[in-house]
Amino acid sequence: MAPAGNSIRKLRAELSSAANADAGILHLADLALAKASTNPSHNTYLWRDENWTRSEARRIASTTPGSASEIDSDGRPALWGIPVSVKDCFDLAGSPTSCGAKFYRELNGIADRDSWLVERLRQAGAVITGKTHLHPLAYGITGENADFGDCIQPGNPGALTGGSSSGAAASVMEGSAMAAIGTDTGGSIRVPAALCGLAGYRASLGRGNWRGGAHLAASFDTIGWLFRDLEDGPMLGELFEPASKSSPDARRDLDTQPVTVAVVEEAFLHDCEPSVVAGLRATVAELEALGVSPANVPVDWWSDALQIFAPIQASEAAQIHRGHFAAPFAAFDASIRQRLEWGASLSGHALAQLRSRHAEFRARMDALLAQHQFLLMPAAPVSRLQAGADHSQTRMRLLRYTAPVSLAGMPAVTIPCTGQLTGAGMQLVAARENDEQLLRLAQRIGAARNSRN
Repeated sequence: MAPAGNSIRKLRAELSSAANADAGILHLADLALAKASTNPSHNTYLWRDENWTRSEARRIASTTPGSASEIDSDGRPALWGIPVSVKDCFDLAGSPTSCGAKFYRELNGIADRDSWLVERLRQAGAVITGKTHLHPLAYGITGENADFGDCIQPGNPGALTGGSSSGAAASVMEGSAMAAIGTDTGGSIRVPAALCGLAGYRASLGRGNWRGGAHLAASFDTIGWLFRDLEDGPMLGELFEPASKSSPDARRDLDTQPVTVAVVEEAFLHDCEPSVVAGLRATVAELEALGVSPANVPVDWWSDALQIFAPIQASEAAQIHRGHFAAPFAAFDASIRQRLEWGASLSGHALAQLRSRHAEFRARMDALLAQHQFLLMPAAPVSRLQAGADHSQTRMRLLRYTAPVSLAGMPAVTIPCTGQLTGAGMQLVAARENDEQLLRLAQRIGAARNSRN
């Protein structure tokens, strides 16, 4: 059995109907392992153990139908047999957690317990293929890493994946995982998904549980997925979905009520590459074809988003890594160390003012998403990050597009552009806790695309 194209749902259905599903799951695991770290930099994974993964595949293959709440129609877990990778900032028992830095890999040692996230994946039947590369401390958006090498896109030599969920993107691109767990503080799912032509989903702030996971800045940290087929989004989103949420309500609302999407006015896009602007227009046209009404909105008030986001992020990160970055200590590269030192230097008064501005910004974003169900804008102003180039200014340029949503704690789905526009990706955003509506709309975009192919 080979993966059914890009679709997790179709692969799951194949497994369910296969005469020898147990052998199919083991074969899928072998296929995934054969592709692991085959990107040009050979560093998709920072930890993997083929024997452990095969043992997991055997355990999952033997799962008998049960009565758990999160099962498919065949009575087995929703991700039964699906190869999944995990970003190396979540504990997996028996492995180290590096957070993208050799210093922490050595300091943390071997985890003796699975993180909440890994527990959930194993309960859901996922076959975990390993722990993936990330920008050090998840504190960067390019996928560059002095300790483990820069992460290069499979099949696209010379192009960085973007970060910080760099290996997550690479694992889906190379086929060693059908879906990959990432995190998104300031764009760490949205940007690599866009650059790598993938779908991405960052959950609402507060969804999921960070037990056994390494925070960067808890005020903004979210968990999510990178994957290929937008139609798989609702199923994947269930991993973080609160028990009180009702997906049928989300479907009914979209099917019976007028839907509008706020589209950022083109004045905001002054530093976008032409292909990214073209991708935005193409996505607007797709939404219009689904009956969604676009409304251009001015967002000049976003001009101070970075001034609010960056120092709060730096302050919270400095608290987490306190004692591990002050000179002459050199556990991390200079750019990250400087940000941490800056964060540590901020006064209580300055932070209080920033928190007040953050609350005001978040309230304005809430008002915008109360007026329009969705918001659409590019996930990044560029479609490629050249490996080896000077990216000292890249982070701030990309954060201009991602920080507003991060400040609001809102869920977002990266809608990949296709054809000549591959590498451009749009972020479709909804109000906090409207994840199911968001994933449903993205699913409709995916279904329309799949019907044309």
